[in-house]
Amino acid sequence: MKTDTIKKLYYSISEVSEITGLKAHVLRYWETEFEQLRPKKNRAGNRTYTARDIEIVERIQHLLRDEKYTIEGARQALARGAPAPGAASHEELAELRAFLEDVLNRLP
Repeated sequence: MKTDTIKKLYYSISEVSEITGLKAHVLRYWETEFEQLRPKKNRAGNRTYTARDIEIVERIQHLLRDEKYTIEGARQALARGAPAPGAASHEELAELRAFLEDVLNRLP
């Protein structure tokens, strides 16, 4: 995951853009669409993103790009606590469990 590289307390919009691969105008738009994404602004009025903000951006990006959610669907998924990118679904876990049980049954 990209958030493994997060080391600073605050990031500018250009740094977040570089980390996530998103353009700054997309980040600004998402701020208007997702209430969970509200970076603070410093005295100069520049956005300051925290590591938590970057995690939210990556979660939104995952929902929209990988899971093919609409903006409204992603908004609802975030509101109900959608799993983070890389989290296994119940279906995947059930398949893994069945596979492991099969392996155990084949052992002498």
